[in-house]
Amino acid sequence: MNTRTLAKRAERLPSVFEDFFNKPLLDIFDGGFPSRMMNVPAVNITDRKDDYLVSMAAPGLKKEDFKIDVEGNMLTIGSEKEEKNEEKDEKYTRQEYSYSSFERSFTLPDEVNEDKIYAHYQDGVLKLVLPKKEEAKKMAIRKQIAVK
Repeated sequence: MNTRTLAKRAERLPSVFEDFFNKPLLDIFDGGFPSRMMNVPAVNITDRKDDYLVSMAAPGLKKEDFKIDVEGNMLTIGSEKEEKNEEKDEKYTRQEYSYSSFERSFTLPDEVNEDKIYAHYQDGVLKLVLPKKEEAKKMAIRKQIAVK
C-alpha cells in the first residue's frame, strides 16, 4: 500500500480510529492477507570478504524440517511441518492439526561457488554460507585512489 492511499484513508477516519486501523488491518480491508507475510521468516544477507552469509530466523523447527535446493542460479529454502495431536477419553476424541510451510528463493550472484555451499541450524537460526569463487575474491580487493 502506498503512502498516498494511507494518507487519504486517515483523512476520512476520525482520529479515534487511527490507532485501531493500523497497517495489518488496512491490508485485510484492501484484500491483502497479512498472515501469509508473518509465516515467511526474516532473512539477513551479509557480503563478507570470502563468502556471503544468509541468516534466516526460523525458531521452532528442526534441521530435518528444511529443504534447501540450488537449481541453476536459484537458491530455494523451504520448510513444511505438520503436527497432529490426539486426545482420547471415554466420551470424546479430540484431534488437532497444525500445518505450516514457507519457501524463499534467491538469485545467486555469479561469483558464488555453488558446489561449496553449506548450511547450519542452531538456536532457531538457519545459516547458509555461500563461498565466493577465487577469482571473485581477487576482484574484491579494494584500492584507494588519491584525488590530484
